Amino acid sequence: MQKVRPKKHLGQHFLKDMNAAENIVNLMSGHGGYDKVLEIGPGMGVLTQFLLKKTDYQTFVIEIDKESVVYLNENFPDLQGRIIEGDFLNAPYPPIYGQEPIGIIGNFPYNISSQIFFKVLEQRDKVLEVVCMLQKEVAKRLASKSGNKDYGILSVLLQAFYDIKYEFTVLPGAFNPPPKVDSGVISLKRNAVKNLDCDEKMFVKVVKAGFNQRRKMLRNALKPLGISFDHPILDKRAEQLSVEQFIELTKMVSEQSL
Repeated sequence: MQKVRPKKHLGQHFLKDMNAAENIVNLMSGHGGYDKVLEIGPGMGVLTQFLLKKTDYQTFVIEIDKESVVYLNENFPDLQGRIIEGDFLNAPYPPIYGQEPIGIIGNFPYNISSQIFFKVLEQRDKVLEVVCMLQKEVAKRLASKSGNKDYGILSVLLQAFYDIKYEFTVLPGAFNPPPKVDSGVISLKRNAVKNLDCDEKMFVKVVKAGFNQRRKMLRNALKPLGISFDHPILDKRAEQLSVEQFIELTKMVSEQSL
């Protein structure tokens, strides 16, 4: 079969730089002791070919593009029985491997990368490591620390449960077709936090309310939550708070409603 045609509606930009592909795969460390890796959106298998050379885990792939599925079946016989045709966002978790922990890797489509991370958060006790490439601006934001203008909702929610590192930048010329922006590679490693020391649903509400009006002081940004207490932390903006400070703030908000 000929090469797969990149489809705009799927946000496909196929990586063609082999050095970058190998470097991405080599970032998978086996953190936490998983022995199965799921690649999201393998396309024509540029990352897959290097994953299959690893002997310390089994590689599975999930691909929504029928043309890519045909290509993978024809060109990667070692993937026999481990190609899942479907949408990762709608696939039942975990697809085909029971309750075992996994690592996730992929060149994530820009338009759904945030949705992928929300699904990862839902399964945070099973997803022990993620190595991925996405729009550089988003990658920087996820790895950003408090006090930085890039720091945002998903930064806080992910960093509560993962240690995140910005690894390297990949320029548009490394892809077919070239995207209009640079790409960034990040790694996420599950930390030791099992549960937050606060109401986790309220934590999400507080983080979202704070950043939805990020230019305002928290005492104003959190008004929709009906805060009735006073504390110096309310004189800060959301981007100034660490994950730990958001947890403490959440506890205050929860206590006032008891």
